[in-house]
Amino acid sequence: MQAAPTRSVRIARVETLVERFRAAARAAGATAEDTDLEAAAAYLLTRWSEPQRQYHTADHLTAVLDVVDRFAGLAPHPERVRLAAWMHDAVYDPRALGDANERDSAEFAEGLLQTLGVAEDTAQEVARLVSLTAGHATGEDDPDGELLCDADLAVLAGDDDAYAEYTAKIRREYAHVPDDDFKAGRAQVLKALLELPSIYRLAPLREQWEAKARANLENELKRGA
Repeated sequence: MQAAPTRSVRIARVETLVERFRAAARAAGATAEDTDLEAAAAYLLTRWSEPQRQYHTADHLTAVLDVVDRFAGLAPHPERVRLAAWMHDAVYDPRALGDANERDSAEFAEGLLQTLGVAEDTAQEVARLVSLTAGHATGEDDPDGELLCDADLAVLAGDDDAYAEYTAKIRREYAHVPDDDFKAGRAQVLKALLELPSIYRLAPLREQWEAKARANLENELKRGA
């Protein structure tokens, strides 16, 4: 079992995430003081640390940001994608219906970014990107949206241990759902992902991850979700 990080390591991680948010906000045109940007990042991290979260935590946020950073050159506005990563699960309630979490997160993103001095059109675009994570379906010529969706789904291409850890965390998030209902709902999610023309839109990510992600999803579906 991996040892829990020490307090100093946790503090360093938080400080790094705060700096990453501040840099992305500045790149997107935020005019607020650094202290306000840092306070916004800290507030977002409290949301990502809520007790109902098991998978959709700051670890997931960090993983998405890492993918965005790695492939930032594929997107014309990587700073917007980074901000959308911060916001895409800012509102997360496992008991919510449909795309309520994504819609509420998008609305929250637009409002917060405008209070930080981000231009209205940029804030609206970040909100649009957030909304894409509801179904992970992008239109043509939307590399910013493609990068965000691909980064959000990167976990699907993990090795066997990583994928098993991911599915276990998802089940714990939905502990309130009876087993039969959870299996039925999870099967619908898996089938919807498998029915996508491609899970990953951007060619370099598709080449690296598509086959493994499909194998993971199909294996989970065969096991009865």
